[in-house]
Amino acid sequence: MNSKASAIVDRIRGLEAELEMRIAEERAEMGERLDKGRAELDRDLEAMHRSLRVGVLRYISEAQLSVILTAPVIYALLLPFAFLDLSVSIYQAICFRAYGIERVRRRDYIVYDRGKLSYLNAIEKINCTYCSYANGVIAYVREVAGRTEQYWCPIKHALKVGGQHKRQRLFEEYGDGADYRQRLTRHRDALKTDEKAERRDKDPGL
Repeated sequence: MNSKASAIVDRIRGLEAELEMRIAEERAEMGERLDKGRAELDRDLEAMHRSLRVGVLRYISEAQLSVILTAPVIYALLLPFAFLDLSVSIYQAICFRAYGIERVRRRDYIVYDRGKLSYLNAIEKINCTYCSYANGVIAYVREVAGRTEQYWCPIKHALKVGGQHKRQRLFEEYGDGADYRQRLTRHRDALKTDEKAERRDKDPGL
């Protein structure tokens, strides 16, 4: 990757870090605090949240018929998601260890915190838990796939591709074959300590 593109990537990382800091500040302003990775709310806000909760019977009675009828279709995907989760976990446990790639921490992607919100009823909490799992699995699998791509084929596409993972910013330019094998080795070496370095960037105390 040329120096101009590298500088842009560095700026993007800086902006992402700044955005995370701003989000943390806004959470603190609304009464939320982080305690050892668990989100907790102050008592006044908790009481207000409980007063906003809609009962389960009322929630069901006000739901659209189309929502009720399609709910089984949505939850039928739980088994494919669970199978994908298990399969990818086994894959990286075997292959990443063999390749020397730092493994992806599953718990960084599948997080269940919204279920503690008191303004949600039991059904809404179940829905939030399911969404947390499904989207968390997708993000987890995406990172595993991204590291795999960086190991085997760290080359950008010639055409514009929607939804690319963030690792592709650092990939080699399409058609730039000079010294590709040497640069491929550098991409692979970076994967050995990749996640440890990223965690240190977010938390210098690690």
